[in-house]
Amino acid sequence: MKCPQCQSNNREGVNFCEECGASVTVICSNCNSRIPIDKKFCGECGQKIRQDETVSAIDFEKPHSYTPKFMAEKILTTRSSLEGERKLVTVFFSDVAGFTTLSEQLDPESVHEIMDGCFKILMAEIHAYEGTINQFTGDGVMALFGAPLAHEDHAQRACLAAVAIQKSLQRYAEKVQKKFNLDFKMRIGINSGPVVVGAIGDDLRMDYTAVGDTTNLAARMESMARPGGILISESTYRLVSQYFTCKSLGTVPIKGKKAPQAIYEITGISRVKSRLDASESKGLSTFIGRKDEMGSLLGRYQRAAGGKGQIVGIVGEPGVGKSRFVFEMHHRSDDQGQWLKSRSARQ
Repeated sequence: MKCPQCQSNNREGVNFCEECGASVTVICSNCNSRIPIDKKFCGECGQKIRQDETVSAIDFEKPHSYTPKFMAEKILTTRSSLEGERKLVTVFFSDVAGFTTLSEQLDPESVHEIMDGCFKILMAEIHAYEGTINQFTGDGVMALFGAPLAHEDHAQRACLAAVAIQKSLQRYAEKVQKKFNLDFKMRIGINSGPVVVGAIGDDLRMDYTAVGDTTNLAARMESMARPGGILISESTYRLVSQYFTCKSLGTVPIKGKKAPQAIYEITGISRVKSRLDASESKGLSTFIGRKDEMGSLLGRYQRAAGGKGQIVGIVGEPGVGKSRFVFEMHHRSDDQGQWLKSRSARQ
């Protein structure tokens, strides 16, 4: 049973999510029995569960009802150091293409059902990359990456979430087409720029002030994107160009901007996963020195390959070449076993 708030899977029969504590049941309006939140009829009396009952655990007007517990705790723990701080963030906008037409062709309950499924996909993917949903707009969302949770790779996270959303929505659109005979696609626009974070309430509501046209330009990107597409501004492109394949759409006039703006459409994810990967693709300089350290590390590696577990810590100031050192060791080893890479989030 999947929790509607944090998307965690739970054992059958539980009343509350074992990960975040949210209710995973609804109360039958006819006999007051508890029913799993993903069921359509009451197992005790056969009463049909109304759509508004099944989504009652999520209130789109209350951030604390849809923000995963682990993110909420991090936000509330660090909010005193964030309030009033100027931060560089990436703003994400999405909306349903042709939503007015969709609303006219279907009854309100069907529209609600379609958008509820869409919002669940948006929440799952945005939260997976630790973005925070700032506003539900009726047929889409506005989200921030880099505030209030700080990430140096905020632009990359926003674009990864956008790609994941469009991929998930392709499968979801097939269900919508089969059930309602309608095309369902979203447009996504992304821009990076500075904002000033204001007060963060206990209910996770966040006030912020965009510096310049950070938010406005993101909204313009979304409105110009093709259905099913992801459009990014030049400021975002400069931050993510090595990690994604992008198609230049030239420069276009943007309302509120004096000069035409360069825009790009994301067409895929490149093989580059880190700044070192990006440097490698351009050609690395010759590795010189560290002969004793390399010999020691390779020796430890051979012991580990022989079945004797090893733990090695590499310590040094930023920029001295720790990542390059490990990269060279990897390429000089016999490449036995499985290599796992991870990065810590810098707060």
